[in-house]
Amino acid sequence: MRTAASALTLALAAGLAIPATAQAEDYKIGVMSAQSGYLTPYDQPSYAGFKYCVDKMNEAGGMAGRYNVVLDVRDTRSDMAETVKVAQEMVDAGARFIVSSADADPTIAAGQITQPEGIPTMTFAGTAPVLTQVGDFIFGSYPADNQQGTVLADFATEQGFEKVYIVKSPDSAYTMGGPEYFADVFQKNGGEVVGESLYSLNQPDFSAIVTNIKATEPAPDLIVTWAWEPDFPAFIKALRGAGLDTQVMGGDVLDTPTIRGLGDVVDGTYHTSGGFPEEGSPYGDWVKEYTEATGTEPDNNYYVNGCDIAHMIEQAVEAAGSTDPQAVRDALAAIEDGEGIMSNFTFAGTDRMPLRPVVIAKINADGSKDFVSRGTADPEKLPQP
Repeated sequence: MRTAASALTLALAAGLAIPATAQAEDYKIGVMSAQSGYLTPYDQPSYAGFKYCVDKMNEAGGMAGRYNVVLDVRDTRSDMAETVKVAQEMVDAGARFIVSSADADPTIAAGQITQPEGIPTMTFAGTAPVLTQVGDFIFGSYPADNQQGTVLADFATEQGFEKVYIVKSPDSAYTMGGPEYFADVFQKNGGEVVGESLYSLNQPDFSAIVTNIKATEPAPDLIVTWAWEPDFPAFIKALRGAGLDTQVMGGDVLDTPTIRGLGDVVDGTYHTSGGFPEEGSPYGDWVKEYTEATGTEPDNNYYVNGCDIAHMIEQAVEAAGSTDPQAVRDALAAIEDGEGIMSNFTFAGTDRMPLRPVVIAKINADGSKDFVSRGTADPEKLPQP
C-alpha cells in the first residue's frame, strides 16, 4: 500500500505542485527521555509509545488533522542538573509543549523552567501528586500515587491483611509518598502499621532492613514499598533469602520485564498499574498493532501510556483550535472523560493529575502477570499531598 508520505515523495520528485491544504503547520514538542540511569526502564518505553502514535498522526495528516508534530528529543541521563539544562534548551528552541521524564522529581525540576515561560509540561509517568504544585502548566498523565495507594489499600483490606510494614525512601517523592498514602488509607480501613524502614536510592544491601522486619512484633502479614529498580530486586532477594515469605505489594514501577524476570522471589507479588491488555480491549488490540508494526511487544504499561499522552495533547489541541500554549493548557485542564487506550482520563476538577482507573496485577514466577482487579479511588478516602 502506498502511504501518504510516499505519495508526497513521488509528487515532489515529479515536480508537481502540492496543494496548500495538504501542508500541515509545524507543532514543536520537546521530549525529555533518559537514555541512561535509573529512569531508563520507564522513559524509553514511554517515548517509544509516544513516538509511535505521533508518527501515526503525522502520517494521517498531522495532530488533530492539522499540525505536523516536530519532536525535539534530548537525553537527560536521569540527572537533575542535565534535566534543568535540557528544559531550558527546549524552551529556547521554541518548544510549545514539553513531555518530561517518568518521575516527579525531574518533572518538578523541569517545571521550574517551563512554568514561568507558560509552556505546558506533562510527565511521561511521574505519579507523585506534589509535582503539579509547581504551577498550573504542569500535568500528570498516569494515576497518581494517592489514587494508587488508596486502591491498593482497599484491596489489601479486602484480602484480609491487617498488619503492614512500610519500606520507603526519602530520596524521591515517589518512593516516599506512595507507601505513606497506602498507610494512611490502610489505617483508616482498620489496619495497623507495625513498622517502617528507610532506605537510600541505589542501596545495594537491604539485610539490615530485612533483619528489622524479621524482628518486628507483632509480625507483619504484609510489606508495602514503592521501590523501583535496582532497589526492589535487591530488597526482594534479601527478604526471600532470609526465609521470609511475607506478602509483598508495590507500586506501578514493578510493571517491568526486569522485575517479572526475577523468578520465584517475585512469585505472587501484587502491584498497582494503570491498565491491563485484556483480550479484545482497546489496549489489547493496540498491543497487537504495535507488535506487528514494530516487531517489539510492548511488555509494560509505559508504552501505551506514552501513546495516550500523544492523544491527550491532540484532544487538547483540537479543543483549543490552536497550538497556543495557554489555549492548549486551558483545554487540557478542562478535559472530562477523554478517550485513551490504556484507560480514559479526566483532568477537569482535578489538580491536573488525571483521574484514571487503577489496576491490581499479580506477578508469576514464570514472568507473566495476571489481571486481578480494577478500581477507582474513593474521593472521600483520597489522601492529600
